[in-house]
Amino acid sequence: MTERPTLVFVYNADSGFLNSLFDIGHKLVSPATYSCRLCSLTHSTFRMRSEWRGFVERLGVPVEFLHRDEFSGRYRLAAVQLPAVYLKSESGAVLWVGCDEIGACDSLGDLQRLIKEKLLKEL
Repeated sequence: MTERPTLVFVYNADSGFLNSLFDIGHKLVSPATYSCRLCSLTHSTFRMRSEWRGFVERLGVPVEFLHRDEFSGRYRLAAVQLPAVYLKSESGAVLWVGCDEIGACDSLGDLQRLIKEKLLKEL
């Protein structure tokens, strides 16, 4: 049986409690310089936005959320620009939405439209 492709959302931030505290501080003190556009769009200062959570639950495809260190350890892909979305299948993970595309999104709605449009075209 063929496994369904999974969307892997990869944040440009590392996992762990201390890294989370640093990220929260950075968002509070200097949100304009925070380096993860995906996180800025999909999360408030402390948690995932409910609109985003509902959106990914209704996508109809499996999703996975990883931090930079988790992604590199699991997929062994080096020198990738993050944040990004990868499409994972039995043959591995390939870039599906790049850093520049996410960076061009001015709002959560823009990101949601981008994901929906790509799903309709490609999956």
